[in-house]
Amino acid sequence: MKYARFRLLLLLFVLPLFAALSIYTGLFAVLEFATERSDKIAAERQTHLAETLVSKMQAAVAHDQESATVWDDAVRNVSDGNADWMEMNLGKWMFTYFQHDRAYVIAPDGRAVYVFASDEANSAKAYQEVRDVVSPLADRLRARLVDGDDTGISDQVLSIGESDLSTVNSHPAIVSVKPIVSDTGNIKQSPSEIYFHVAIRYLDGSFLTGVSSEYQFDDLTFAWTKSPQVKRSFAAIGSADGKEFGYFSWRPFEPGEAVAKSVRPALSAVGVSVFVALAGMGAMIGARNRKLRQSRAELEHLARHDTLTGLANRAQFAEHLATVISGSAATQSNAVLFMDLDRFKQVNDTLGHPVGDRLLVLVADRLREIFADSIVGRLGGDEFTAVITDVTNDQISQSCKRVIESMRRPFEINGTPISIGASIGVVIGIGPDVDPSDLTRKADIALYNAKAAGRNRFAIFGPHMDDLVQDRRELECDLRLAVQNRRDLEVHFQPVYAAPNGALFGAEALLRWKHPSRGLISPEVFIPIAEECGVIAQLGDLVLEEACLAAQRWPDLEIAINASPIELRNEAYALRVTAALNNHGIDPTRLEIEITEGTLLDSVGECQRNIEALRSKGVRFALDDFGTGFSSFGRLQYIAVDRIKIDKSFVDGFGSEEADNRAIVEAMIRLARAKGLKTTAEGVETEEQRAILKELGCDHLQGYLLSKPMTKDAFDMMVGANVIDLQVKR
Repeated sequence: MKYARFRLLLLLFVLPLFAALSIYTGLFAVLEFATERSDKIAAERQTHLAETLVSKMQAAVAHDQESATVWDDAVRNVSDGNADWMEMNLGKWMFTYFQHDRAYVIAPDGRAVYVFASDEANSAKAYQEVRDVVSPLADRLRARLVDGDDTGISDQVLSIGESDLSTVNSHPAIVSVKPIVSDTGNIKQSPSEIYFHVAIRYLDGSFLTGVSSEYQFDDLTFAWTKSPQVKRSFAAIGSADGKEFGYFSWRPFEPGEAVAKSVRPALSAVGVSVFVALAGMGAMIGARNRKLRQSRAELEHLARHDTLTGLANRAQFAEHLATVISGSAATQSNAVLFMDLDRFKQVNDTLGHPVGDRLLVLVADRLREIFADSIVGRLGGDEFTAVITDVTNDQISQSCKRVIESMRRPFEINGTPISIGASIGVVIGIGPDVDPSDLTRKADIALYNAKAAGRNRFAIFGPHMDDLVQDRRELECDLRLAVQNRRDLEVHFQPVYAAPNGALFGAEALLRWKHPSRGLISPEVFIPIAEECGVIAQLGDLVLEEACLAAQRWPDLEIAINASPIELRNEAYALRVTAALNNHGIDPTRLEIEITEGTLLDSVGECQRNIEALRSKGVRFALDDFGTGFSSFGRLQYIAVDRIKIDKSFVDGFGSEEADNRAIVEAMIRLARAKGLKTTAEGVETEEQRAILKELGCDHLQGYLLSKPMTKDAFDMMVGANVIDLQVKR
């Protein structure tokens, strides 16, 4: 009986319990093994990801530098010691756009000619902190330049450089040194004359915060040594000499352990839930591992795509173009398009970089739609590109027209319509034997020709275009010489008359350039060149000086000059104007400065500060070409000017069946009167126009009907011949 009971007990309880224990033990063993294995794989992936991030960041810092160091303008402005230009392009902009914490420009003799440090107010101290770090890298780079070493230069890397890890102001940091060199090759530089740009990016602070957020590192820190702390992962960071510079440390991601903690109680409760939990754990582990793989894939994606728009970057575009050409049939035509946005810089400067970035994203969306079957790239700034394979000339023309039409349609950002445009350069290559770099060079030349022809156009490369580009560069060089020598530049004066009685009121100073071999160059041609090559401030000073001398000769007349938005954004502009007036003893109320509407949209506020400073001294301001730019009647309620100048395009429309602008001009004059502003109408060319403007109550008139611009000597004779009581003009 006892034996039977034992058998029953054995059958009903002991054996099932033993089987259950065996099953549970096996399940727990599998769980622990899976937990350990999953955690190990996750740790290895995180470590690899951390090590990859550092090497990618070193390359990214050097690539960021090349956006401003491989540039003719950089060579010129750094050599000239243009601190404002270096501040805008090599210092603050690098910090704002790429988060570089420090930037330096180093002269060939080792001096720091420009210093930017986001965390240090004393620029001299900021450079002393890094001199011992930068000097060896600069010496190596100088030696490589002398030896003609171009190791590493490719379609993606435009110049050699030196980079290492070091300690800067107690921060671990990437230190990258790049030469400031010509992008066109037209500026000859010996290795001993080349300036260097130094960029420093800290590896703690905001860098760690961004990496932690994007790649899910828990409590990511930088450590100089490995800590004996358990449950921490470390990734060694190596310096250029192969030594371990420091470590990234974080709490390891343990997907297996996290899941196992919730699974173990369930295993103890019921066997079925063990299998369900294991299945769930496997799914969760798989999902988290996929997240890690996705993060790695995103890192690789960033290396080949533009971070702002998601379009192909320069590296991927070059690779794609080479692939397309090598795979082409002998008679296949492939087109490379270089696209540049018209007036984008004005939007960026006046409405701010966030609006500019949003505009670039919207532009990219429209280009994707147009080139749905092709790769579209962004080379940087407002430059885009596309490759169209196996096309005809007619198809290329149609595609270019679609792009231009699309870009001319206003973009709406924050409820504001923004109008820009696009210029396109096209080059066509036939067959597989074409050099990709030669195609991109010719597309860039064609783009320049499209912009020179008036913008919102496209141009297909032809052999003559090389000559046109050279002609533009020669014109720029000639303008620099004319400014430097103050030769061939002359200020003319166009009279301004009172509308009611025709009395001589004043004169507008207008700059003229008479080229020694080309003759008279239009201001519409040389003023944009002056703005692009950085001599607009010198031209402005020349006109201001001549205007002050004219005011001395004609004490009863008021003198007007024009100011470029670039001049007004210079924080020293108000001081320069005030000093010129004081030096010549001119009453500030006799000077009027004409500005464009785009100036008033300066997001930084420097233009408005200059205007307010000069108006407080008595200098008057006129809003030129009113109604033709960004501004509107409503905006006139909030701007500080003394006069509006009615654009010639409105005056031309008087009496026209297609566009009778009388009502518009009348509204402008009434609004100006309500605001206490004076009005001047430009471009008066007929007696009918003069009569209408007088009837509408316009204060002053200017135009070829009354007088063309004339030399100061001719103006002197005219003032002497006018037996007019000039006091009645007001």
